[in-house]
Amino acid sequence: MKLGLIGKTLSHSFSKSYFENKFKEENLANHSYDLFELETIEEFPELIRNNPYLVGLNVTIPYKESIIPFLDELDETAKEIGAVNTIKITKGNGKTILKGYNTDAKGFGLSIKPFLKNTHERALILGTGGASKAVGYVLKNLGITTLFVSRNPNENEINYKDINDYVMKFHKLIINTTPLGMSPNEATFPDIPYKLLNDSHTLIDLIYNPERTQFLTKGKQEGTEILNGLSMLQHQANEAYKIWSR
Repeated sequence: MKLGLIGKTLSHSFSKSYFENKFKEENLANHSYDLFELETIEEFPELIRNNPYLVGLNVTIPYKESIIPFLDELDETAKEIGAVNTIKITKGNGKTILKGYNTDAKGFGLSIKPFLKNTHERALILGTGGASKAVGYVLKNLGITTLFVSRNPNENEINYKDINDYVMKFHKLIINTTPLGMSPNEATFPDIPYKLLNDSHTLIDLIYNPERTQFLTKGKQEGTEILNGLSMLQHQANEAYKIWSR
């Protein structure tokens, strides 16, 4: 089973080591997982042509949305979210069928379940990329009202400079879906008023490398509960493998 990951910069990828360890622990012989860096998404069809034995791919930043036009089918969840992080490749009758799925949603849902409280009625989602769409989808299904924050806000979104006392007071759950703080740019962090945080807030960062980003560190200094993205990644990876194996 030949699997892999597509993205723009993959040198600090979690997926390769995770799956290689999984294959070793479960004695899954003849399984491989490779990294495929694409400078642009337009290189994707050539990747598929040049790797005829691929049966599955993960998709990461910045291609979770732009990959969609290159796929033949979308799973219902991926269609509703508008982002894909898993592709299953099947062949038959001389055709190659690429079907997109979103396991980020399941992974995020499973990871936050132990941390949810009655006070988490509203959530602030930092970023508006593919990962943010999966987060918004999960929270909406949990009955949590969401507000998206963007550097270039569209309708129903706000700018970082609009995050005031009121916004911080009524959004006890704050999720970073941006790459700010990700290795090797560990000094960066989302521009929110951290001094307005307190122990009633929970901060979640989808980043897992480093283990504690500046975003989480600054939250912890104000007494917040924190969670990084490792458990989400593990859950979504396991869900992806189930899709490829069936």
